[in-house]
Amino acid sequence: MRMFFSIIIGTLLWLPMQAIAAGSGHTGHHAASPYAGQHNRQIKSLSERYIDDLQNGRGWGLAKAAELNGLPGPVHLLEMREEIQLSTEQVTAVEHAYRAMKRGAIPLGEQLIKLETRLEHAFASRQINESALKSLMTQIATVRGDLRYVHLAAHLKTPTLLSAEQIAAYNRLQGYTPQ
Repeated sequence: MRMFFSIIIGTLLWLPMQAIAAGSGHTGHHAASPYAGQHNRQIKSLSERYIDDLQNGRGWGLAKAAELNGLPGPVHLLEMREEIQLSTEQVTAVEHAYRAMKRGAIPLGEQLIKLETRLEHAFASRQINESALKSLMTQIATVRGDLRYVHLAAHLKTPTLLSAEQIAAYNRLQGYTPQ
């Protein structure tokens, strides 16, 4: 009987410890990396969506500093033209800003993809050293900076094309200000 109670008490003490360990993520097994599955990508550092965004001049989140500070992006303005009541002249001006942005962004996006491909191949082939890495990273940073500039510069143009009411409506509809 004494042994029976020892087993029961031991089990009662052991179960809460297992629950605590399970809740803290310490199960004794290593969790998979958040990168799991990405090793199959052609360019490990770029998802298919990112590549498509770069090839098509989409923002890639590079203009958040402008967007979230009340300077709307041309593509979003065109998507919301009716809700914020853009005039025909405003639509034409925003389309012009959008086309100019894409003309600058697409070649830079393609260049960034090529540089990331070079980086990928250098690591995959083990044909890279610190000097080559530094040079390639500097090139990538420059192109990425130029790409970000193109997108941010497009946001600089839009406030002069809109009324304060249109900008307020845009920010409200995007969820940046209270309804």
